[in-house]
Amino acid sequence: MDKIIQLQRKIAPELTQIIEARYNLLRQIQHTQPVGRRALATMLNMGERVVRANVDWLKAAGLVEFSQLGMSVTFEGQTMLADLAEYIRMLHGLAALEDELAERLNLKKVIIIPGDSEADSAVKRELGRAAAGVLGQHLGDNMIVAVSGGSTMAKVAEAVNFSVPSTTVVPARGGLGEVVEYQANTIAAVMAGKLGGRYRLLHIPDGVSEETLEVILAGDANLKAVADMIKQADILVYGIGEAAEMAARRGVPQATIAEIERRGAVAEALGQYCSLSGEIVYVTSSIGLRLDDLAGIGKVIAVAGGSAKAKAILAVAGTGAQHVLVTDEAAARAIQFIINTNNI
Repeated sequence: MDKIIQLQRKIAPELTQIIEARYNLLRQIQHTQPVGRRALATMLNMGERVVRANVDWLKAAGLVEFSQLGMSVTFEGQTMLADLAEYIRMLHGLAALEDELAERLNLKKVIIIPGDSEADSAVKRELGRAAAGVLGQHLGDNMIVAVSGGSTMAKVAEAVNFSVPSTTVVPARGGLGEVVEYQANTIAAVMAGKLGGRYRLLHIPDGVSEETLEVILAGDANLKAVADMIKQADILVYGIGEAAEMAARRGVPQATIAEIERRGAVAEALGQYCSLSGEIVYVTSSIGLRLDDLAGIGKVIAVAGGSAKAKAILAVAGTGAQHVLVTDEAAARAIQFIINTNNI
C-alpha cells in the first residue's frame, strides 16, 4: 500500500487530493447528517460549487443519499469511510509519527487523527471516538472512571457506544462554572448514561481555598465519599489546556496569570500548571485528582488536539504517568517540530 501511495503521489498527485477532499466531505456529512450543501460548504470553508460537484459524485457512487432534510451517508458510505480512514493515515504517514512520538514522549501509545480539530469540528468528534475506543478496550467490570471537563471531553462521552453497567463514572475535579455541557459533572453523567452505569457528582467548584475545603469535607460525609472514590479511579480520561486560557477560565486574577506565565507555564491539566520541561509551577486548590496522583491509576488517557496546544501537550507528557495520548495531526506535527527544534 505504501508503494502504491508513493506512485500515486508521483504520477497523479491530483488523485490523492481528490480522494482526501471526498473523504473529508463524507466524514463531515456523517457527523452532521442530515445536512444541506450550503451548511456543508460553510463548515468546510469550501465553495458551494465545489461541494455540489463532489456530493453529486458521492451520490452517484451510492455513498450519500438526499432527502428533504439534507444529505446522509449510506451504509456503503459508512463502510467506505472506515476503509478510507486507514488510507488517509498511510497517506499522511501517521503510523510512523505515532511510533516516534510514543518513544520520544515516553508513552505506551499515541493515536493521531488526520486533520486539525481547531479548524474542523469533525476532527474533534473523531478525537472523541478514538478516545472512547481506547476506554472501551481497557474498561472492565466494577471499575471507576474519572473524567475531566471541556469540549473535547464532551465529544468523548457522546462517542461511547458500548455498555458496562457495573461502571461508576466520577468527575476528576471540581467545576469551572463554564458552559454546563462541558463541566466534568455533566460529562460524567452523560458517559455513565451511555455505559448504563452509575455516576457520582462533585458539587464544589475549583479554586476554593484549602482551609475551606477541609471544613467542607469534615462536615459532608457524602462529598468526602465522592472525593475518596475519585482517588480510587481505575481509569482517567482527561483533557489538556493552554495555561493562560485555562487560568482565565478558572477565574484566576490577572496578576496571578501574569505570574504563572512568568514562571514558564504553558499547560494546564487537572488544576496544575506546567512548564515545557514538565515542571509543575502553580496549583489550583480543589478536591479531585492532580497530575502527581496519576502514578496510582491503572490507565491514563489524555485527549487534546490543535497545533496551539502542542506545547501544552508536550509539557503535560513531561510530567510522566500518562499512558495513552489521543491527538490530531496538527498537534502531532507541531509537537514533532518543537522536539526537533529544541532537541528535546
